Amino acid sequence: MSDMITADLVDLDLSADTKEAAARALAQRMVALGRVTDLEGFLADVAAREAQMPTGLDGGIGIPHCRSAHVTEPTLAFGRSAAGVDFGAADGPADLIFLIAAPAGADDAHLTILSSLARQLMNTEFTDALRAAGDPAGAAALIRGEEPPATAEGGSASEDSVAEPAAASAGSATDTTPAGATATDTTAAGTSAAGAVAPAASPEGAVGAGGGAGAGGGEDARPFRVVAVTSCPTGIAHTYMAAESLENAGREAGVEVVVETQGSAGYARLDPAVIAAADGVIFAHDVPVRDRDRFAGKPTVDVGVKAGINRAAQLITEVREKAARGEVTGVPKPGGTPVERAGEPGEGYGTKLRKWLMSGVSYMVPFVAAGGLLIALGFAIGGYQINEAKSVIEHFDWGQADSWGALFFQIGAAAFGFLVPVLAGYIAYGMADRPGLVPGFVGGAISLTIGAGFLGGLVAGLIAGAVVLAIQRIRIPAVLRGIMPVVVIPLVSTAVVGFLMFVVIGKPISEAQQGLTDWLNGLSGANAVFLGVLLGLMMCFDLGGPVNKVAYTFATAGISVAAPSDSAMKIMAAVMAAGMVPPLGMALATTVRRKLFTPAERENGKAAWVLGASFISEGAIPFAAADPLRVIPASMAGGAVTGALTMMFGSTLRAPHGGVWVTFLIGKPFLYLLAIAAGTAVTAGLVILLKGLRKPVPGAETAPVTDGPAATAAPGPKQPVAAA
Repeated sequence: MSDMITADLVDLDLSADTKEAAARALAQRMVALGRVTDLEGFLADVAAREAQMPTGLDGGIGIPHCRSAHVTEPTLAFGRSAAGVDFGAADGPADLIFLIAAPAGADDAHLTILSSLARQLMNTEFTDALRAAGDPAGAAALIRGEEPPATAEGGSASEDSVAEPAAASAGSATDTTPAGATATDTTAAGTSAAGAVAPAASPEGAVGAGGGAGAGGGEDARPFRVVAVTSCPTGIAHTYMAAESLENAGREAGVEVVVETQGSAGYARLDPAVIAAADGVIFAHDVPVRDRDRFAGKPTVDVGVKAGINRAAQLITEVREKAARGEVTGVPKPGGTPVERAGEPGEGYGTKLRKWLMSGVSYMVPFVAAGGLLIALGFAIGGYQINEAKSVIEHFDWGQADSWGALFFQIGAAAFGFLVPVLAGYIAYGMADRPGLVPGFVGGAISLTIGAGFLGGLVAGLIAGAVVLAIQRIRIPAVLRGIMPVVVIPLVSTAVVGFLMFVVIGKPISEAQQGLTDWLNGLSGANAVFLGVLLGLMMCFDLGGPVNKVAYTFATAGISVAAPSDSAMKIMAAVMAAGMVPPLGMALATTVRRKLFTPAERENGKAAWVLGASFISEGAIPFAAADPLRVIPASMAGGAVTGALTMMFGSTLRAPHGGVWVTFLIGKPFLYLLAIAAGTAVTAGLVILLKGLRKPVPGAETAPVTDGPAATAAPGPKQPVAAA
């Protein structure tokens, strides 16, 4: 196994001034060694991961990372910046920057090593040693967990050097399983003065960090015990850093902490006996906790993964205070509303309601994309009468295009049949976890049966979650608790939801749905144009956020039937066209007036062409985050123009996604593209005008000198500037 980091992957004088430039400079070293095959493709994957959540950490650390198909083997590059680079950390710029690249299909052994490296970053002795390292070979050796070379012989390591961090890193419990997975895992002990990390055995039978018979201060006293789960979207860095931080904080507070890291290398479930003996639970996660029901009935603190890294001691204090007050999960406070469940402190009813609705929408969207594109493909192959074809079970001819069109259409229709049940089921899941799934799905299916459609699914999901939470409030004898989640709750909640949907509220909702459909079908002239303006504004307001998703879901619900109306297809066309405008407008603006944008924004502008053409509104987020007061209004103006023109032209669309790549499925395609071009021009022109009224971007006036092939040729003194 080749070394994950060598001296060639270390830059102790990193001069990049932006996070994009820093990632590029380090990635170029990976390309030079053949670890990355496509620089731009890899950087796009890094930027996409960064858009999910900033990777800056308190203590001067930036840890951009991703899994990418352009990576040939797990690789770590390290840069040290004297001026610091802003990676979004609360305490300021990062001077230690680690770029982690993992292949899309990395095996568990590689990912385990990467996770152990991430855990080292939570040890101040280790980071101090890196800040003091005098040469790249010594820094690479420190990161590998080796003693730095005593001479200038180089940074070579033994054959097994890559595997050593898994056993030698501070706080790492990742030998062959993820850290903190069992009750007998070892924990961190410290770091040598030279920075090499050394292991230390914890007392036999100790539970996690801080374990030990006398941790509570007396022979018969036992310390407070906490179990924790950490996870992040990529599952490579933050997952394990949060685990290390929690263990360290527990050790300092005399608290036993054992962590289940749900990372990309898989996870080993905590021993049920360890969970049962715990006094409190900490969830530090940015993706759903797997098998969350295991921790029900205990005091719980639920936060994002970065909180687990940056304020671990506060989280432990918080869970101890909850335990002292007797607060537990699974038993809502009396008098609370059905959606007032665990969330961030201070969240109101509306915020929580939006979260649960977005939970249903996020699970529904993949069904929309798969089903809608298959239906559109069926129409493209078999013609617009393909919805009347016989079932492919009865007739399928391998050599006939119509048979293939019917096949794709019927598969897509089957996928579309899940839209409302999935929406309702996962709204209920967002409110009540797994017990809400059965009544939610059943309520959604009933909504389809009675013709209540999308609105019925929303209502059914909310009712299902509320009913489950109401049942969970009832005090149940201990002998019956075992059958509650598998028998009683599904039975009672499904019966209640079914009764309400069939007998009480189903018919009014169905009539409202039909009224909405009739209103849409009757839209023409100025009314249709006004609707196009409204949809365009919504699509461009938050660039993939809740408002954008409301408009998108409204449009896809209209075409989620075998024979969508002409009005529904016009709405879908307006929504997709408007959603393409923000990134395309930013791309055009960075091309026309380069001096108004930073080097990093100009690089993002190149990618925005493709993102916008593919109907990925999030391509404009880097611009909106940097300058929201100019970019968002400009985007909304362009989106409103495009939405209005699309409705006025009468363009239609049967596919719920695809951008310009599904132009052949668009009615009046040339006028449709003209509407997009007009909105793009409006957005670009307005953002150029607004940016032109302010002072020039620092460094932007000199940008043309460093742009172009000549600036990015051979590495030299100006390499970091060109790399930006």
